Amino acid sequence: MTTDTPPDRLATNPDSPHYDEAALARGVGVRFKGVEKNNVDEYCVSEGWVRLAVGKTLDRKGNPVTVKLQGEVEPYFRDDGQG
Repeated sequence: MTTDTPPDRLATNPDSPHYDEAALARGVGVRFKGVEKNNVDEYCVSEGWVRLAVGKTLDRKGNPVTVKLQGEVEPYFRDDGQG
């Protein structure tokens, strides 16, 4: 089922329970506090936070190092539902 609203919570890490390959394949953009962000690793609209990757640094398990920020999260599909 395809919807025009991205999931409330989405992660780019396949090991996360919030990973959604179909949504990611469609292309999800995120505005955080009104600013377009291209380094979002995970977000939650209802709780109002994003996890942003910090540079190219990896933790000891090989995952990106992230920082969690609170604020208004606006996800959207980049393809505008066309396709």
